[in-house]
Amino acid sequence: MRRLNRKKTLNLMKELDAFPKVPESYVETSASGGTVSLIAFTTIAFLTVMEFMVYRDTWMKYEYEVDKDFTSKLRINIDITVAMRCQYVGADVLDLAETMVASADGLIYEPVIFDLSPQQKEWQRMLQLIQSRLQEEHSLQDVIFKSAFKSASTALPPREVNSLQSPDACRIHGHLYVNKVAGNFHITVGKAIPHPRGHAHLAALVSHESYNFSHRIDHLSFGELIPGIINPLDGTEKIAADHNQMFQYFITVVPTKLHTYKISAETHQFSVTERERVINHAAGSHGVSGIFMKYDISSLMVTVTEEHMPFWQFLVRLCGIIGGIFSTTGILHGFGGFVAEVIFCRFRLGAHRPTSVPLPDGHTSNHLPLTTDNSMH
Repeated sequence: MRRLNRKKTLNLMKELDAFPKVPESYVETSASGGTVSLIAFTTIAFLTVMEFMVYRDTWMKYEYEVDKDFTSKLRINIDITVAMRCQYVGADVLDLAETMVASADGLIYEPVIFDLSPQQKEWQRMLQLIQSRLQEEHSLQDVIFKSAFKSASTALPPREVNSLQSPDACRIHGHLYVNKVAGNFHITVGKAIPHPRGHAHLAALVSHESYNFSHRIDHLSFGELIPGIINPLDGTEKIAADHNQMFQYFITVVPTKLHTYKISAETHQFSVTERERVINHAAGSHGVSGIFMKYDISSLMVTVTEEHMPFWQFLVRLCGIIGGIFSTTGILHGFGGFVAEVIFCRFRLGAHRPTSVPLPDGHTSNHLPLTTDNSMH
């Protein structure tokens, strides 16, 4: 009984076989079939390698939503060098809520030399080159996101030698926590003095001839400080053409949540528009000499997520490549054989055209002459 059940099971499985086997004695091989098979296998190998490279690659997915967080503080990371001595300049933030953040709460004033060393000039040149490429090819931003925390630091390298030249500039660096509303970070002459109606700067003791707001922005970012991320103003250098000159940067900050396979952080992207003009009250150009960065917070939040192709999708695409190439090459090979057979048959028919044979009654016969034994030999 067991043997009968096994035989029935085997016969049932044979009937369900969707891949019947053809005996090798019934299979006819040809040179054209071998050539097509070689081309098919080569194509399959090439496309398999390319598909595996696509599987290994990742891409960034962007999602947008309304930013509902209004109570948290916004961090501003600053590293700016101004071509004036530290005792002559002051930096602070004034937002729309008339809340002033004093510069002593997180900024450091460091006397430095404004001119860069050769190594620092090379760093700045490379950073400016990257900035120009980012403006032309926006897809490079995805590469920067994926390489965050892995790439080298984008900070200005320190001087390799101690110069005997006395410091002629002031490096203002550090971070500030401000309200998440529009505000104005500015660097101008004199230290800031708060009072009930706003704030003012002690600029009376500084002569106009010593004004020089030539500056270099080594780093400016909002939110969590992430090494490897290049911001739009990093590496910017402006040289003042006049003592009384105003530099303005209008910045739109977009809250950004970054989720990659390396990091998960909350940062901010921003776009910037620049403007500069000489202060001349006689010509109608009013204002205060200095560097003004007016920022505004976008109501939208961007979530950037690094995604990867699932393994099951990779297998499906791989099976589609293999099956599709086999089917396509088989159809093309069959069609090519059919066309070749039709052409060769026409040539054969042309070589054996019927000849006219005269008959005794004056008529002609177009039939092929019968083959005889002698003709067979």
